Parts: sequence; C-alpha cells; structure tokens
Amino acid sequence: MRFAPPPAAALGDAMGDGMLQGLEEEDVRAPLPVKRETLYGDAPAVVHRPNSTVAFRNFEEEARQSAVWDSEQNAASSSRDNLAALYRPPFALMFNGPFDKAKLEASVLDKWLLINLQSTEEFSSHMLNRDTWANEAVAQTIRSNFIFWQVYHDTSEGRKVCTYYNLVSVPAVLLIDPITGQKMRGWNGMVHPDRLLEDLMPYLDKGPKEHHAAQPQKRPRKVDHETSAGKQGKTPVPVAVEDEDEELARAVAASLEESKGVDGSDATDEKTEPEVENEPSLSVKLNYPPLPEEPKGSRELLCRVAIRLPDGRRIQRNFLHTDPVKLLWSFCYPQVEDGGKKAFHFVQFIPGSSKNLDYESDKTFKEAGLANSMINLLWD
Repeated sequence: MRFAPPPAAALGDAMGDGMLQGLEEEDVRAPLPVKRETLYGDAPAVVHRPNSTVAFRNFEEEARQSAVWDSEQNAASSSRDNLAALYRPPFALMFNGPFDKAKLEASVLDKWLLINLQSTEEFSSHMLNRDTWANEAVAQTIRSNFIFWQVYHDTSEGRKVCTYYNLVSVPAVLLIDPITGQKMRGWNGMVHPDRLLEDLMPYLDKGPKEHHAAQPQKRPRKVDHETSAGKQGKTPVPVAVEDEDEELARAVAASLEESKGVDGSDATDEKTEPEVENEPSLSVKLNYPPLPEEPKGSRELLCRVAIRLPDGRRIQRNFLHTDPVKLLWSFCYPQVEDGGKKAFHFVQFIPGSSKNLDYESDKTFKEAGLANSMINLLWD
C-alpha cells in the first residue's frame, strides 16, 4: 500500500499553525519594569574654564588707541569748558535772591545797588560777562561799594524790573538808590570797564544814607502850621516865622559887611598886594620834566592811564611802567587852562578810600599802582 503524502495546502496549514503557536509561545516577553530617573541634573554653581585666546588681537594696541581717544575727548571737553568759563556770569559778585531782597540788603549795608539786565540772544550780554564784570578793577569796586544783582529780562523778576524802570532794550545796567528805589544812572548795551569806573566814581565817596543826609532839607512853611493848627483849634506856633526873621537878619548883616569891604577896599588891597608879590611862582616851585613821545609796544611794558579834568573832559595816554609819575604833570598842564600858573594834584579813587598823588613823589607808575587806572585832576 503506497503512502500518499498529504496535500500541500493541508501540510502548509498544519505547519503554519504549529510554527505560529511556537512563535507566540517563544516571542512574548514579560513587560519591562518601571524605572523613574532624572534626565538632567542641577548644573554646578561655578564652572571654571580656561581663558580662551582670541587669535589676531593685539590688546596693547587697543589700549593705546583707547588712551588716545580718551585724551581727545578730554581735550574737546576742556575746550568747551574754557569757552563756557570765558562767558560765565560773575557768580562771585552776584547777590542771590529776588530784587526786593537785593534792595533791602543794599540799604542795610549802606551800598548802592547795581543791576544788570541780560539777554541770552544779545551778544553784548556775553561781552559784559567776559570784559566788564571779569575786570579785576571793576570787581574790586563792586565788592567794596555796591550790591550787584544780575537777572535775565525774560524771567518774572526781570520783567518786573523792566516794567518798573521802563527799559526798552537789553542788556542794561542800572544804578539804583536802595532807599528810595530811584534810578541814579543807566547804561545800555556794552559798557567798557574804564567808562563804567569813571561814571561810578562820584558814588564811591559816600553811600546812599550819607547821600540823603547831604541833601538840603525843606523848611516848614508858615501856611502848613496855620492850617494844621486851625484844624485842631489851637494857637499856631510861629516857628517858620522866627526862621525867616533870623535869615533876614543874617542877610542884612552880610550886606553891611560887604559894604564895609567896599569902603575899605584900598586898605585891603594894600595889605594883600605884598603877599601876592612874595608868593613864589609855580615855575620856581615845580619844574616839570620834558614829556617823551608816547611809547608803543607790548602791553606788558605799557600802562594806560585815564585822567578826568576839572571841566569834565577825559584824556588818556600810555606810559612805561618804569616812568616816573611826574610825567603826569608834564602831560596834563598844557591840557588845562592856567595849568602852568596854578598848582594841581591827582587823586586816585581806590575802593573804600582814595589816594593823593603829589608832584614830590619819586614813584614810578608801577610802584604807584596806576596801571590801567582812572585818576582825577584837582586844583590845590
């Protein structure tokens, strides 16, 4: 009996089922156990790494260039600072406070009030700061005799002052009486130091209080006493009448003395003639040295002196620092009438005082401190 193989399909099915069952039994694994771990830990607080070297970098050259750049910046900053300092307001001279307090301070200290109204749009204002207020002679004069107050015209205080004194242009400089608020002098625009010092000279000798004390007082009127007494129903006191009677008596006595002087004029002339004859002439007392030509050259060698004459005129001339002050007489005596016949001297106004210059002095201009100064010529 022959063995017949099973059909291929049946064989395949049988083998497939067996293999699948075997594979299923062999390939199925148990589940992996659960693990819990941290993927990234905490970073260390400080990481020490070696310094890296950058190729093609010259640190010495960079330091040198940085130093050069810093010096250029410092130079530019210094240049700006110098320019600003050149036009800087005179803070050392200025009174800090409003106008009313400046006026009160000047009144208490018995000093004149000097006001400067400024404008940032006018270069003359900056010129005043640069040339006038920075001048040493002007600064010394202001410190000794004035309270200086500077303000811009477009501020509230500046507008108040402009309105009160009716100022139509700035910059302006005003000299104010602090007691009454009256404007004594005024300047508009740029005021040069020599002109300002010359105009301020009459106010250096006495302050506002002494100025008011020297003003003539008004005498009481008779009508005023009668009117006030009539209103009060009292008998008027004839004080003014007595003053008028005394004044009339003095006038009569003076006229009598003048008439006596006219009657005895011959005797008086006889007594005074010998005195005039015996008085030595000016040419004997003073021998003016010859006046050399006006020097020219460096300002370090020259000094300029301005002289105010009795008639109000002002003359100027350059002298050497080593020239004697006697040359002032040689220069001035032809400039004034009777300069060769009448003796005269000079007065230099110094803040807080005055100094007389006599012809007998042997000082030079430098020793006398006359460089760039203003002096007055006065008759003896």
